[in-house]
Amino acid sequence: MSALRRRFLGEPSTEPSRNATPEKDEEHRLIPISKLRDLTQKTHKSRKRRNGVIFGLGGLFGIMVAAFYVKHQDVVSLNGFMDTKFYEGLLDVIPAGIVKEATDLQKQEREATNYDSFSVGLHLQSQGIKALHPVIMVPGVISTGLESWGTEPGSKQYFRKRLWGSWSMMRALIMDKAGWKRHIMLDKTTGLDPSHVKLRAAQGFDAADFFITGYWIWNKILENLATIGYDPTNAFTAAYDWRLSYINLEKRDMYFTRLKAYIELAVATSHTKVTLVSHSMGSQVLFFFFQWVEAKGHGNGGPDWVDKHVDSWINISGSMLGALKGFPAVLSGEMKDTAQLNAFAVYGLEKFLAREERTEIFRAMPGISSMLPKGGNAVWGNTTWAPDDAPGQTVSFGTFVNFRESNSTHSPRNLTIEESLDYLLTNSDTWYQNQIHDSYSHGVAHTAAQVEDNARDPRKWINPLETRLPLAPHLKIYCFYGIGKPTERSYFYREEQNPMSSLNVTIDTGFTRGEVDHGVVLGEGDGTVSLLSTGYMCAKGWRIKRYNPAGVQIKTYEMPHEPDRFSPRGGPNTGDHVDILGRSSLNDLVLRVAGGKGDQIEENFVSNIREYADKVKIYDDE
Repeated sequence: MSALRRRFLGEPSTEPSRNATPEKDEEHRLIPISKLRDLTQKTHKSRKRRNGVIFGLGGLFGIMVAAFYVKHQDVVSLNGFMDTKFYEGLLDVIPAGIVKEATDLQKQEREATNYDSFSVGLHLQSQGIKALHPVIMVPGVISTGLESWGTEPGSKQYFRKRLWGSWSMMRALIMDKAGWKRHIMLDKTTGLDPSHVKLRAAQGFDAADFFITGYWIWNKILENLATIGYDPTNAFTAAYDWRLSYINLEKRDMYFTRLKAYIELAVATSHTKVTLVSHSMGSQVLFFFFQWVEAKGHGNGGPDWVDKHVDSWINISGSMLGALKGFPAVLSGEMKDTAQLNAFAVYGLEKFLAREERTEIFRAMPGISSMLPKGGNAVWGNTTWAPDDAPGQTVSFGTFVNFRESNSTHSPRNLTIEESLDYLLTNSDTWYQNQIHDSYSHGVAHTAAQVEDNARDPRKWINPLETRLPLAPHLKIYCFYGIGKPTERSYFYREEQNPMSSLNVTIDTGFTRGEVDHGVVLGEGDGTVSLLSTGYMCAKGWRIKRYNPAGVQIKTYEMPHEPDRFSPRGGPNTGDHVDILGRSSLNDLVLRVAGGKGDQIEENFVSNIREYADKVKIYDDE
């Protein structure tokens, strides 16, 4: 047991001295045992601190990269740390005062977030709102835990342990990095399970309510749904393996077949249509499902299936046109979170999980690449202009990848979104190029005829600018998302100067000027997804007839990011991409829709999304 843990627990040491007996001719003298123990502990601790700091920090920053879409604003439970020998050593090199402050902060956060548990639901219950529509929740990329079901020798130790979304993930990442990578990465050719590995999405509410102990995701919504009458008989989570391409979700797991069956069963038992609630990447998954369920040879539901079974779709922070931060992740294994680390932290991270490894991991998860930006230059701008450029802005968002020095094929010139995607594929392995070409499309359908043709091409089904909403005139769509938190919008790159690296370029972290922060240009959004992605389809795109021929009703409600300065998760008025799931007003809106009172909701715009949308070069009369 470490000295630091003894200080916490107040237990005396029972460890005997491990000093060797002196040689016969060696000069020695007798000293008290207590003094001898103090001397040996000082030597041991000095060596342990020196080795532990680098290894420990490297591990912690490696974990940060694993939590791709999490903003680490929460202080997670320290109980999980106490359970492993690694963290016993790690705690021994962290000053006791820091650990005590972290523990106190965790306690304060728990008290701050628990005071209003169930309060939103209780308030609406007092207004007569109660459970009406069955609720099916489709989580985002981090919200679903992945657990091992393999029984081969290399997997037995992880059987039914989560290798994504638990402390088991962190222990495996730190203690058995090669084994963790082998489990978490999909086969590069098939995009399916590697040989002798079987990782599956955890199921039930436990799969989505917490990411790890202390970091809630859907828990607040579940608490409030329960207060108006929801339980496992009328509320469900449709968890999925977010690493898979959407086509392979059906091929391997029959995910969309099972989702269709869940919805049909819910309608048959409740005698009312369902409310679907999706978050982040889950909104893309659900949009793909709408295309699949209608299509002949796939869901075979026909054009009226959605209208018969779905009352409303609540789209929370949906990355409908992609998440721009996904691009540098698969290009160079980087993002704002890594670009802004200090030099010592970067050293620890690179020693533990180098950029080449991170790039390989991200590319070997084709589901991550579903977040690459859609709409091309028509949405995101060209070399001189972008619809969301601000007056007086020195660097246009239209050039997505910028090079301060353009002097070779690896840094040819500043690149637009379309050119950046071409650049990514040109500088990628063939297996990755094939995964993208066979699974996704990123363009724009400019005519109704093109939209109808795309209904027969599953690669287009993820893109709302190439396919239409369901022919469901009674369907209601509610777009709820945060605004006002700086979000990655474009990047400055430079050529990789390390001759040992397999990557050609890296974010120019040494460049900070004006809107550029360590090579990252920030724009408007919720901290993770750009405003154009969360807001364009809701504010304008789905009001264009070829994308919404049935006239589905769309309501948009923007929520400004107004964080509580004393709350690590932002408090009840946060607009952060993940933390918004605990926002009081969001929970209120979700419960009203589920309770059949969505007509009480009025649109709320606080950003300039409608002005930006009018500048996008996509028109109704093409």
